[in-house]
Amino acid sequence: MLQPYLYKTKLEAGLDEAGRGCYAGPVFAAAVILPKDFFHPLLNDSKKLTEKERDELRPVIEKEAISFAVASVDNDEIDAINILQASFKAMHLALDQLHKTPQLLLVDGNRFRPYKNIKHRCVIKGDGIYASIAAASILAKTYRDEYMKKIHLEFSTYKWDKNKGYGTMDHRLAIEKDGLCKYHRKSFNIFSEQVVLFE
Repeated sequence: MLQPYLYKTKLEAGLDEAGRGCYAGPVFAAAVILPKDFFHPLLNDSKKLTEKERDELRPVIEKEAISFAVASVDNDEIDAINILQASFKAMHLALDQLHKTPQLLLVDGNRFRPYKNIKHRCVIKGDGIYASIAAASILAKTYRDEYMKKIHLEFSTYKWDKNKGYGTMDHRLAIEKDGLCKYHRKSFNIFSEQVVLFE
């Protein structure tokens, strides 16, 4: 059972990212403020749900949330500032878009760059502990998956509709065969021996 909040009297936003370990594409982050009494039997860490379950939960979260936002940082900026800083930036960009200002941020993981003067609490595996972080994990994941399916149409050789940019065998074999494209993260040391940069 996920915990509905850390402090009952504070307006809390859950934060999580998706795509941090991928070879290609942006990192996405979501910020979600849920009502204290929000409950859905399927809600959990997005990694523990099927794609169908995540897709079922997304509109429920968006409808019931007090406020939510999703943002991304692209692969070029990831290469420029590194993936950790890009993850923090994506979270900050999502927070910038919230219609309500939270009093506390519940952040999945063990590190975070402070946002304005709002207190935060890092929670390791928080997407399996707090409902708002789980909701953020689902939004970040579904929005990113949707984006990767879209750019798959441009570069179908990498099969991003299936692997979503992660370093699966089919993705690595495609890189060996065709090299990298403009959506790959060049700082991730994934160059094949035969590098062709598709534009």
